[in-house]
Amino acid sequence: MIKVNNLHKDYNGFSAVDGISFDVKEGEVFAFLGPNGAGKTTTIKMLTTLLKPTSGEILLDGVNPVTDRDEARKLFGIVFQDPSLDDELTAFENLDFHGALYGLPRRERRERIVSLLQFMELYDRRNDLVKKFSGGMRRRLEIARGFLHRPRILFLDEPTIGLDPQTRFHIWSYIRSLNDNERVTVFLTTHQMEEAERMADRVAIIDHGKLVTMGTVDEIKGQTNSATLEDAFLALTGQEMRDRGVGAAEQMRSQMRFRH
Repeated sequence: MIKVNNLHKDYNGFSAVDGISFDVKEGEVFAFLGPNGAGKTTTIKMLTTLLKPTSGEILLDGVNPVTDRDEARKLFGIVFQDPSLDDELTAFENLDFHGALYGLPRRERRERIVSLLQFMELYDRRNDLVKKFSGGMRRRLEIARGFLHRPRILFLDEPTIGLDPQTRFHIWSYIRSLNDNERVTVFLTTHQMEEAERMADRVAIIDHGKLVTMGTVDEIKGQTNSATLEDAFLALTGQEMRDRGVGAAEQMRSQMRFRH
C-alpha cells in the first residue's frame, strides 16, 4: 500500500531524510518511530504531499504523491500532531466542510458523518462548538474526520499526545475497530513506546535521517535482547536528550496550506 525507495530530503546541505526505503502492507498498522529531529515528521510530510522530496520514490497504492497530488490525497486521511479543527464550527460542521472538500455527495456525506459521530460517541455533541470540547473529544473528532472519505491509508502523527491513559485506550480501540472493519492501512508516529508495542503489526525506527531497523516488535526486541520496545529503542538510538528538531514551524505552515 505504501512503497518508499531511497527517499532523500535535504535542507541546505543537511540531510533530514537520508536514503530510507520501506513498504507498508494493505491493512497493516505500521509504527514509524524515532527521537526528536530524527526525520519522522519530514517523512510523513513527503508521504502526504506537504513536502517535495529531494530525490527518491514514493507510491501510495500505486499513485505518486509528488506528480499526482490530487489523486494521492483522495487515498489518505491524516490526523496532524497539532490541532487542526476549526474551533468556531460545530463538530458536524467541521466534518461536513471536510467532506465537501473531498467531493462527497451531500446525502452520502451526512450519512457518513452521523455514522462516525455515533461510533466515536460524539453524536450527542454534534451541534456544539469544537472550542467547548475536551482534548480527547477533539482527537476523536479529528480521527472521525480522517476516516470520513473512506481513505485507503490513515496517517496518524502523534495522535494521542497529551491525552490521559484512559482516553488513549479508547481512541486506539476506535482506530483498531475502524482498521478491522474498513481494512484501512494505518501509518503511525508516536513517542508512546507501549502504544506502538501494543498496536503495531510492524515497526520501523529512524534516527539521524536513516532507517535503523524494521520488523515486528518481537524481532526488534530480539535484535537488542531487550524486554520491551522502549529498551530496544534506547539501545538502537542512544539515551541522550534530543532537541525538537527542524520543521516545527514549517509543519504548521504546511498544515495550513493543506487545509486551504
